[in-house]
Amino acid sequence: MIKSQKDFFSGLMFTLVGGAFAWGATNYNIGTGARMGPGYFPLLLGIFLAVLGAFITFYSLVEHTEDGEPVGKFAWKPIVYILGANLIFGVLLGGLPSIGLPPMGLIAGIYALVIVASKAGETFNLKEVLILATVLAVGSYLAFIWALKLQMPVWPAFITG
Repeated sequence: MIKSQKDFFSGLMFTLVGGAFAWGATNYNIGTGARMGPGYFPLLLGIFLAVLGAFITFYSLVEHTEDGEPVGKFAWKPIVYILGANLIFGVLLGGLPSIGLPPMGLIAGIYALVIVASKAGETFNLKEVLILATVLAVGSYLAFIWALKLQMPVWPAFITG
């Protein structure tokens, strides 16, 4: 008997996703602990996630909750905004040559990502969102462009030439 629907289905999801990642990682060279291959980390992470999911699923069958914590209705608004924000970020970062949209760069992409994703929540405060976007843009610039020296557009093409 399922005593917590939320825990049962989330544990089942963790188990399935972790198992799929672990299985997919076997297509790569695993290596050893001393000489890790490209499949080593995904395999261990997938196994860890599957074991965690199995534990959560088991816990949902033995731990009693008052109302059984039923699963609520599907939250479409957050899913649409979060997926849309990531899609917009990708398009702004790399451009869309098929329609003639040039790359707008990392900074514009991060601002768009944060603004659109913040619409997924219950409240929207533009001042807080812009502060967060600025902190993330500066942090991303320092981490990816300055420290890691990754080659990607930072500013729109019409500004940098």
